[in-house]
Order: sequence, then C-alpha cells, then structure tokens
Amino acid sequence: MSVTTFAPPPFLSRERTIASASFNRWLVPPAALAIHLCIGMAYGFSVFWLPLSRAVGVSKPVACPADMSFVAGIFATSCDWQISQLGWMYTLFFVLLGSSAAIWGGWLETAGPRKAGLVSAFCWCGGLVISALGVYLHQIWMLWIGSGVIGGIGLGLGYISPVSTLIKWFPDRRGMATGMAIMGFGGGAMIGAPLANMLMQHFASPTSVGVWQTFLAMAAIYFVFMVGGALGYRVPREGWAPKGWTPPAASANAMVTHRHVHLDVAWKTPQFWLLWAVLCLNVSAGIGVIGMASPMLQEVFGGRLIGLDLTFSQLDAGQKAQIAAIAAGFTGLLSLCNIGGRFAWASFSDKLGRKMTYAVFFVLGFVLYASIPSLAHMGSVVLFVAAFCIILSMYGGGFATIPAYLADIFGTHMVGAIHGRLLTAWATAGIIGPVLVNYLREYQIASGIPQQAAYDQTMYILSGLLVVGLVANLLVKPVAEHLYMKDHELKKKAAEVAREDATHADFEDFEEEAKDGPLAASTRSSTPVASGATALPVVVLAWLVVGVPLAWGIWITLQKAVILFR
Repeated sequence: MSVTTFAPPPFLSRERTIASASFNRWLVPPAALAIHLCIGMAYGFSVFWLPLSRAVGVSKPVACPADMSFVAGIFATSCDWQISQLGWMYTLFFVLLGSSAAIWGGWLETAGPRKAGLVSAFCWCGGLVISALGVYLHQIWMLWIGSGVIGGIGLGLGYISPVSTLIKWFPDRRGMATGMAIMGFGGGAMIGAPLANMLMQHFASPTSVGVWQTFLAMAAIYFVFMVGGALGYRVPREGWAPKGWTPPAASANAMVTHRHVHLDVAWKTPQFWLLWAVLCLNVSAGIGVIGMASPMLQEVFGGRLIGLDLTFSQLDAGQKAQIAAIAAGFTGLLSLCNIGGRFAWASFSDKLGRKMTYAVFFVLGFVLYASIPSLAHMGSVVLFVAAFCIILSMYGGGFATIPAYLADIFGTHMVGAIHGRLLTAWATAGIIGPVLVNYLREYQIASGIPQQAAYDQTMYILSGLLVVGLVANLLVKPVAEHLYMKDHELKKKAAEVAREDATHADFEDFEEEAKDGPLAASTRSSTPVASGATALPVVVLAWLVVGVPLAWGIWITLQKAVILFR
C-alpha cells in the first residue's frame, strides 16, 4: 500500500496567505494598520532633530570648525550635526518610498502581502538599528543609509503592501478599506512622536541625549507590530465576493471598470499620467504648508495669538515661547485632520465617486488657499485654522482615495503595482511643495515684505496648482477598449491562481486529515464563503491591538490642540 505524502508550500509563499473559508475579512484592515502605524513615524522624525543636533555637546551644540569640508563633516565625531544635515533623512524617506514602491510593486503582486510586509519590517526596523549605531558612533552617513535609504525602502513596501489585498477583500467599499489602512500612515507620528519623547527623557543622561537607545527600543516595538501585521495578511480565493453583494452592471458607471489593465500597459496610458499629475499637484499644495504650518501661524498672527497687538518680530523670547506652544497645538490639530480626512473622504468617495471627490478637493481647495491671505489680514484665527483643517483633511483624503481611483480605472488585478508606480508623484511633490513654500517665503522677506504678509503670494500660487490639478482630473476618461487584458491573458492568470488555490486547499485538507481524519477533510466545503466565520473575539482583539495605541496618540494630540483655543 502506497502512502501519499504532501509537501506544504513555503511559509512565505503567496499560496500560504490564501484565506480559508472561515476567514473574516475584517481582520485584514487591523493587520494593515499595524504596519502603517509603525512606518507612519516617518512623519514625526523631526522630534529627533534638536536632540541629535547636540548629541556630542548634550546640553548645547558643539559647532564644527568653519573651514571643515563637507566630507570631513560627515565623518567628524567631535562636533555636532546641523539640523539641515539631519533633514536629508526626511527627504530620503519619501524619495525612497516612491522609488521602492515603483520598482517592487510588480514583485509584490506575485510574492503576496505577507512577504512584502516582512521585508518592510526588516528594512524599517533594521534601518532604525543602523541609525542607532550611527548615533552611538556619531556617523551621520549611517543615519542616511540606515533610516533614510534602507528604512525608506521599508516605507515603500509597507505602504503599498495592503492596497491590492484590501481592494480585493472590499470590492463593495474600496475607498473605505484603503482609507482605514492609509489613515494609519498619517496617524503613525501621533503615536511615535510622543512615545519617542518619553523614551528620550527616560534614556537621557549627563553624557547622552538618549536617541540611540530610543531608536533601538522603537525598532523592537515596531518589529513586533509589523511582523504581527504581515503574518495577519490574507488574500481572498479566486471568485470570492462579500455575502449578498453583486457587482454593479458595467453600464452603471463608466468610470468604474470590471476589466483589467496590465501594469506594463497601464503606466503608458494618458489616464495614468493624468492621475499622476492629480496626486502630485494635490500633495504638492498640501505638503508645502505642512512643513511650514507652525512658523506660518506664528509669523502671520504674532502677538494676536496671546492678545497683544504686536508683530512676531516685536515679541520677546518669553512671548515667542508662548505662541510656539500654541503653534504646536495647531500642528497637532492638523495631524488629526490629516488622518480623519484619509478615512472620511475615502469612504465618502464610495458614494460620490472618485473623480467627483477629487473635483471637490481641487475646487474647494482653490477657494480655501486663495482665501487664506484675506483671513490672515482679517485677524481671524478661528477661520484661518478652520480653513487649514479642511485643506489638510483633503490632503490626507487624496492619498487614501487614489488607490480606489486606480482600481476603478485599471481594474484590481495589478492595482498594487500600478499604485506603486504612481507613488513617484509623491516623491516629486515632496520636493516641489516644500521648496516652493520655503524659497518663496525667503525671497519675499529678503525683498522687504513683512513676515506676516510673506505667505500671501505663496497661497495664490498653490491655489493655481490646484486649478491645473482640476483640469487633469476632468480629463480622466475610461481606458480604451484595446488596452484591457485579453480573455486568454486573464484565463492564463486565472489558471495560475487556481493552481495556487488548489495547492492551498490540498494543504488545508492535509492539515485537517492529520488532525481529524479523512472523513472530516472530505466534508469540507471548497465554495468561497462571503463574510467569514472567524470568532468575533479574535476580530475585536485585533482591532484593540491597533486601536488602543491610535486612541492614545489621538488623546495626546487633542491635549496639545486645546491650547490653541484657550
């Protein structure tokens, strides 16, 4: 009698992530959030700049000799780094995020989200470990390579890892699903920044600012969460659909396709580059003001923030400290609006449609940006803050809505890879926005324009960018018929997926037979189940794991924001 043996597929293979019939799709969003909340700390890295700028002097910075060359400064161990040098890490984060997402997006579609999530965890947390060593040895090039380059690659892979998976699990709520995950990236700094402050205070000593120890601690914490999230990823079986949901008729909305465009074709279409421009222009306008939000509020309103009729330059050191605290509350409030907008606008787009949602972003954004100078001259802090809160909600909403927009236009088969290519628009915007705002401000101040009026022209230029974005959005049309994947291509892909499903099903049966005997395995159903039957406590626990830290971060941020209205 021969005995049939079965070799299970490798643990990191995509086959091992295909969900069982009892899997609950609501376990996937918290898995995605676990990764996004960790890599989202990239937004909060500025919390390390001041401590790192006195890593040698500890109590105060030790300046490098004026005649020291750039190369010598990179390897110097006896003097402190300048904040401008440290700021390159922030630039590298987003350039590498967009680049790595574009390069490895196609690989992710075949490798699966679990493998991509684990690689992201090793890159992001490994980058923090290398940066910790760089701080300990006082070698800034190790921070650039560690967190900037290696960590930036982890950012890109972690950012796009759940997109395709969530869209396939939630065909009925594409915007809401991607909004939940990408909300985590916007909220990561709300958890990471106060946590980093607490850790630095704990590890600080007369001989250390506590940064390298904080990097190691956060690397360990993030690694646990990110690995847990990666292992929690599952992809639906071919043919799966939510219970009671039927795809709308193809004619119901011409802007939503039920067919698919290959990655190699999609990025060459006018639709791809129009959406690239849509994302780039929306992000350029938003990211330009994020980096200058705190000084903008202080310089525009000056002493009026504390009831004094004085300009910013007329305030003494104590008064400037008071308004700096108020500006910190303003920055925190904008962070809340950023993450809230990611979920709210993306969910709203499921009803309104992606093209119309972006039209709202651009039209409303144009009105708000153009009105900022008038609101500032009126002296209305409340209206000024309200305008920026709405602007930042649409900035975040743009990130969360674009994956669903891509799925509507190009189909779902390769949306993760297409999204990865599109994120090069983010990398571009990360350069355009800050450069535009910072240099225009410096130019106008150098020309003799008062600080409180230095942002007027900038706001008008940013509103002009949104007009161009609106035009690009209005030009987006359905993809030409001949560009969709042909039936034989889809059948070939379906056959590959079917083999994966069959292998996974055989593996499930093998496990069940070993556990319960052949009768139990023979009675198992292979029909896709819509809603999943995973025990509710497991789902609740998964949401608590990510929800409690997020709620803590929101609470800390709200406490800071309250100062703004005192």
